[in-house]
Amino acid sequence: MTFSFYTLGCKVNQYETAAMERLLTGAGHKQILSDATPDIFVINSCTVTAESDRKTRQIVRKYRRTLPHSIIILTGCMPQAFPNDAESLDAADIVLGNHTNNRIVEAVDRFVKTGERVIIIDEHKKGDLFDTPTVDRFEERTRAYLKIQDGCNRFCSYCIIPMARGRERSKPLDVIRAEVKEIAEKGHKEIVLVGINLSAYGNDIGASLCDAVDAVCEVNGIDRVRLGSLEPDIFTDEMMKRLKAQPNFCPQFHFSLQSGCDATLKRMNRHYDSDFYRRLIARVRDNFENAAITTDIMVGFAGETDDEFNQSLSFAKEIGFAQAHVFAYSRRAGTVAAKAPGQVLNAVKHNRSQKMISAVAETQKSFLKSQVGGVYPVLFETEKDGFVGGYTPNYTYVKVKADKSLCGKIIKVKITEVDGESCIGTVE
Repeated sequence: MTFSFYTLGCKVNQYETAAMERLLTGAGHKQILSDATPDIFVINSCTVTAESDRKTRQIVRKYRRTLPHSIIILTGCMPQAFPNDAESLDAADIVLGNHTNNRIVEAVDRFVKTGERVIIIDEHKKGDLFDTPTVDRFEERTRAYLKIQDGCNRFCSYCIIPMARGRERSKPLDVIRAEVKEIAEKGHKEIVLVGINLSAYGNDIGASLCDAVDAVCEVNGIDRVRLGSLEPDIFTDEMMKRLKAQPNFCPQFHFSLQSGCDATLKRMNRHYDSDFYRRLIARVRDNFENAAITTDIMVGFAGETDDEFNQSLSFAKEIGFAQAHVFAYSRRAGTVAAKAPGQVLNAVKHNRSQKMISAVAETQKSFLKSQVGGVYPVLFETEKDGFVGGYTPNYTYVKVKADKSLCGKIIKVKITEVDGESCIGTVE
C-alpha cells in the first residue's frame, strides 16, 4: 500500500515521522507525495498548545473528507496526552500514542485484516527505556535531525509535555554511532541533535550531552554537529569546555528563555533567573567566537503585568538575540498555570506579541549586520532564482549568485550585505 504523512510540531516529531516512514517502507509499503491519494495517511500531532489540538482535529476531519477511502492514522503527542479526546475523534481509523507509534505496521495490518478501528495508547511509565526506532535518511539532503533524548522531568507550570512524553530517557551511545554511520552513508553532512529536554541527555545512562556530540563527531562524513533547544540552567561550564574542543561543533545555541522577568519565571517554575541567563550568555560569547544565541519568548503568561512584560521586553533587547520565536501563552488543561489567577486577555497578549516580535526583529537585524565583512564556511542546500543558499556554522542563512552545483558542498563565503532575514555574499 502507499502512504504519506502530515507532521505538526517540533523537530522531534519530524524525526519520529522519519522513523515511522522507515518502518512502513520496511514492511513493503511505498511512500508517495502528500498531495497524491495514499492508501494510508498519517497525521503526527503536536499538543504543546490548545491551538495545536484544535489544528490536529481540523486536519484529521479534513483528510477524512478528502481521502474517504484511505486509512487515516492519528499519532503523536495529542493522543498520548489526551487519549479520551483522541479516541472520540472517530474520523481516525487508527489512533496511536507517541509511545506506541513504533507499532504502526502492526496497527495497519490489524485494521486491514479486521476492518475494525484500532486504538493503541500505552501510558509512559517511570523506568521506560528510549525506544524510538532509528532512521537512516531525511528529506533534506544535507542535514539530518537525530533524536537522542525523550521525556522531561521539569514540570514547568504551563507545560503539558511531561504528560505527553513521560520521564527523561536517553538513546545509548552505541546506537547513536551506528545510526549516524547510516545517515552519513546517505550523504548527510550535518547532524542536529534533538530531544524533548536535550540538556538532560545521559542522566539515566551515565553519560552526558557532550558524550553524544563526541560520538557523532567520530563518524566519517559528518562535517557539522549542532544542538537543538537547551535548558539554560543545566548547561555547565564543563559542557562549554568540551564542546569548544570539538572542531565540528557549530556555535549556535538555542537557550529557551520564556521570560526576562524574574517574577514571571518563578510562576512558570523555571529553574533560573534573568541574571543567571545573562551571565550564561556572556560566558558562551566569551568561549565561542561569533556565536548565535536564539530563544523562545512567551508573552501574556498568567499574572503577567504591564511592568513584568516591559521587564521581559527590555531583557530581550539587552541580550540581542540572533533570532527568537515569540508566542502568546495558551491556557493548557492539566497544567498548574491553567488554574492560576490573572489570566491575560487575548487582545493584551496580541499587543504584547507584536511589541516583542518588533523588538527581536531589530536584534536579529543587528546580528545579521554584524556578520557583514566576515568570511564563513557555508553548507549550501537550496537553489532559487539564480541564488544558491545555505547556512554558516552559527546558522546564518547566506545566498550567493551561483548554480545548483554548489548544493551539498561547504564553501567559504564573504558576507557582503543583509537581505531581510538572510545575508548575501560572494564565494571566496
